[in-house]
Amino acid sequence: MKKMLSALLAAVTLLGSAARAEDPVALPIMRLHANLALTAAQAALEACRQQGLNIAVTIIDRGGHPQVVLRDTLAMPITAEISRQKAYAALNFNTATSALEDRFTSPFSPGKLPGLILSAGGLPIAAASTILGGIGVSGAPSGETDEACAQAGLDAIYTDLEMGLM
Repeated sequence: MKKMLSALLAAVTLLGSAARAEDPVALPIMRLHANLALTAAQAALEACRQQGLNIAVTIIDRGGHPQVVLRDTLAMPITAEISRQKAYAALNFNTATSALEDRFTSPFSPGKLPGLILSAGGLPIAAASTILGGIGVSGAPSGETDEACAQAGLDAIYTDLEMGLM
């Protein structure tokens, strides 16, 4: 009798954790269009070029996958990977990476995880309270300049983002 009661309790628990009838089977997830991602990346690259700087810029999608990677002619090879990691950190924390620089100081904090760079130059891409991805820039003499170029990229697509998700 105890075994039957345990089995019945287990079955009820499993049924209770299954999807409810009113739960959707799939969720619509907004994505940044490739053309918009390319526009943002080109604007960031151009903003740094106007200052005589060669940088790399990466746009990642909501899943953390690179959507656009541009590395200027004289930018060092490592700048592409650093820009990706800045974009990834901005996406996952949904904030500018400059705001994260001093936030995690313990030896085992998220800032020490492989694939995250928490220095200025990464910004989340969001519109209408929806996170669409991240933009990261690397190669300027300072993180503040990296971030300013990333912001120029976002500024170039701001209206499209705001109007497209309303």
